[in-house]
Amino acid sequence: MIRNPHQFQSMPIGVVVRRSPGTTRWVKWAWRAVAVLPGAGPADWTQLRDQDNTTDFHAATVLLELHGADCEAYLTALADKAPAIYVVMRASGDADQPFHIKLATASPYEAQDYADNGDDIVEKIMMPAGVIAWVRDFADAHFEEEVFIKRRRDRARIDGADDGIGDARITQLTDVYRAPTRKGERA
Repeated sequence: MIRNPHQFQSMPIGVVVRRSPGTTRWVKWAWRAVAVLPGAGPADWTQLRDQDNTTDFHAATVLLELHGADCEAYLTALADKAPAIYVVMRASGDADQPFHIKLATASPYEAQDYADNGDDIVEKIMMPAGVIAWVRDFADAHFEEEVFIKRRRDRARIDGADDGIGDARITQLTDVYRAPTRKGERA
């Protein structure tokens, strides 16, 4: 991907995933992304806390990227009652590390795209105050509102003959909008 360096910034974000006991006998563990760590160093499922059968892991550190073309999405996210970072995870098949952290994004539109594919799990995590300020500064610096241009109607005449109805190669003496009939049946 080619990036305009004047409209691109990134920050490492650590993703904290919590393992807690499942609520049914069929699911032993429930896994959920619960927090982000701005400016975190590299990690690979490092245990942070273990209390009452609930364990928090620093699962991975990914880049939170801001692009100038997505400023409208960032402003939409910041206008939310509780601004959020969206973490996209995909199942890995490993029991000890059940998810691969694909990315973190501040764009609710990008998160919706990943949620629609059905292969990924998208978790909404509250955005820390420092990240809110960073995203707001970036969006304010690079947002360009698109000017609305009203579309003009074309001058085509619509009261003329009904050319184009049916197939011109087939001569039809009856109504072109009639329901089809079976061979041998005549109405």
